[in-house]
Amino acid sequence: MVGTYNRLGLHVSASPVDVIRAARAKIAKRHRNDPAKREDRKRFFRIMLAYHAAARALVRKFRL
Repeated sequence: MVGTYNRLGLHVSASPVDVIRAARAKIAKRHRNDPAKREDRKRFFRIMLAYHAAARALVRKFRL
C-alpha cells in the first residue's frame, strides 16, 4: 500500500482532505459509491492517512 500512497503524488504539506481526495480518485468509478464496498473504502482511506502522517513525521524529525 505504500506504493499506492507514493503514486498519489502529494506533498507532505498536503492536508488530510487532500489525501482523501487524491485517494478517492484512485478508486475505480464503479466502487466509489458502492454500499457493499464502504468498509473497504474507509480502511483504504485510513491506511493512506496513516502513511501521510508517517511521511509528515519523518519530515518533521529531520527538519529539527
